[in-house]
Amino acid sequence: MNPLSVVRAALALLALGAGCALAAPFAYVPNEGSGTVSVIDTESDQVVAEIVAGKKPRGLAAGVDKQWLYVSDQPNNQLQLIDLQQRKVMGHVNLGDSPEGVYISPDGHWVAAAVEENNQIVITDTTSNTRAFAIKVKGRNPEHAVFSPDGQTIFVSAEEGDAVDIIDFMARRQVAQVSVGGRPRGIGFLPDGSRAYVATENSNEVYVIDARSYKIVTRIKAGLRSNGVAVHPDGSHVYISNGGEASVSVIDTSSNTIVATVPVGQRPWNMALTPDGKKLYVANGRSGSVSVIDTVRNVWLRDVAVGKLPWGVVIK
Repeated sequence: MNPLSVVRAALALLALGAGCALAAPFAYVPNEGSGTVSVIDTESDQVVAEIVAGKKPRGLAAGVDKQWLYVSDQPNNQLQLIDLQQRKVMGHVNLGDSPEGVYISPDGHWVAAAVEENNQIVITDTTSNTRAFAIKVKGRNPEHAVFSPDGQTIFVSAEEGDAVDIIDFMARRQVAQVSVGGRPRGIGFLPDGSRAYVATENSNEVYVIDARSYKIVTRIKAGLRSNGVAVHPDGSHVYISNGGEASVSVIDTSSNTIVATVPVGQRPWNMALTPDGKKLYVANGRSGSVSVIDTVRNVWLRDVAVGKLPWGVVIK
């Protein structure tokens, strides 16, 4: 190969590498009624793949290395291990009866799954993709188990306990419980870890909890049947899905007031933001779609058709 050809080849490789680095992330959507995970390209907002994922996929988390997707399969009581390169299930971890929300630790080492019927949080070690241990919680029917930004604690919403259980992750045990409104669901932390926002579905409120003292800072009236929570990467806004009125409330965290309400599909559930915070993806269970919101202008952009009964979204 002559010198000019070598230079051209090197430039082509550099361009390819730059293109890969700049590629938009994918949004992964578990569809309870279809037994699949829809894959949305967040650049085009088009579904580019469907992954078979057990009988009833619900909670999901993506590994920090973008190699694995961890999806709870409720009827099989398992955590499905999906290889994101091959886009297929390559194994599973046994969790217990009726697993639901799944979250990954900030360092990517651990996956926490809320197991409803056993009142446990089951931890999977991502270095071996095996079950590591389980932590018992006091509240009944845990749905979400969310790591704090520093990975030291896990906040757990107890649907039938009207409380948030707080786990000291290093000690592997529950250390506190905060009473909140009826049927707590989604939980989101500010990036600095100072506060947690908890949606309570039967109370139609968002409880703001000081994440260090475990005291309630304030309560914010939300929409009907508030449930999902997503936090902007810069901590400026928190988004709450209102399942009973097909909308998303936008909270300004500096004042803890609702500054906008955006209409979406029917029965909006769990949500996720792109890494740059410019778009919010909302799973609409009864519409079989994901609504895309422009978070700069707080306006609905489009709906993306997915499978039956989409439960949530994770973006990687």
